[in-house]
Amino acid sequence: MNKHKNKKLDPLPIPRLIIKIGQFLNLFSTKAVVVYAAKLFTTPIKHRIPKRELEMNAASTQQLISVPSITKSIMVYEYGKSDKKVLLVHGWSGRGTQLFKIADALRKEGYSTISFDAPAHGKSPGNSSIMLEFIASIFELEKQFGPFEIAIGHSLGGMAVLNAAKSGFKTNKIVVIGSGDIVQDIINDFIKKLELKPIISLKLRNYFENKYKEKMDNYAAFKAAAAISKPILVVHDENDYEVPVGAGIHIHQHAPNSELMLTQGLGHRKILGDAKVIHKIIEFIK
Repeated sequence: MNKHKNKKLDPLPIPRLIIKIGQFLNLFSTKAVVVYAAKLFTTPIKHRIPKRELEMNAASTQQLISVPSITKSIMVYEYGKSDKKVLLVHGWSGRGTQLFKIADALRKEGYSTISFDAPAHGKSPGNSSIMLEFIASIFELEKQFGPFEIAIGHSLGGMAVLNAAKSGFKTNKIVVIGSGDIVQDIINDFIKKLELKPIISLKLRNYFENKYKEKMDNYAAFKAAAAISKPILVVHDENDYEVPVGAGIHIHQHAPNSELMLTQGLGHRKILGDAKVIHKIIEFIK
């Protein structure tokens, strides 16, 4: 066991009832369990805004905008007024105010931030989402609020920012924090937590590829980073039990122009409010 392991940093376990339902379905129909797993995989948990984020929530100009390419809407948060704009992208089951400490530090440096609740997250309507919709949202925000000097993404948001930049989203510098890397690894981990056999993981990938007519492998963060010449700062915690540190290291190794900051004892979310991390981000973008 890792001597640094801290139960407070561990991801929340999947409720036993959800696991039991999957195992029960698997007894009768592989197709049924794949559809069930796909539904779970694409349904974020909507958390209430914690007290620490209420100040940014209250001080932001908020508006619900349409993202025509996916026929969905997203809640947008405009925090501060400046021509120097930074795009903030939260992770799975996150919110547009989740990176508030980073946003506060950026405002002190003369930047304003644009963030959003991804489809089916926070105040945005809907029940399901997927990374492709995060990416589509980024392009719509660039069209309506850009250009952005900096883009900062956490977890799935980091993967989305890198993939958007690979596909033409323009920004001078990118910061990814606790970013995932290879989609198949994420699916494998999810199926393992559901206590289902590895074959279900492959069938789930095939299900998504058939549905979205896209190869999931095309969205690996390390491949996107390899195609980006702009400076990238990769921040990852060695004790991140939701997204292994190897993901961040792998992204850094493939990016032609990147820096790597490894932290300890912060896990997957505390890293967003750490003073040293925020100082490094400000130093990097200046």
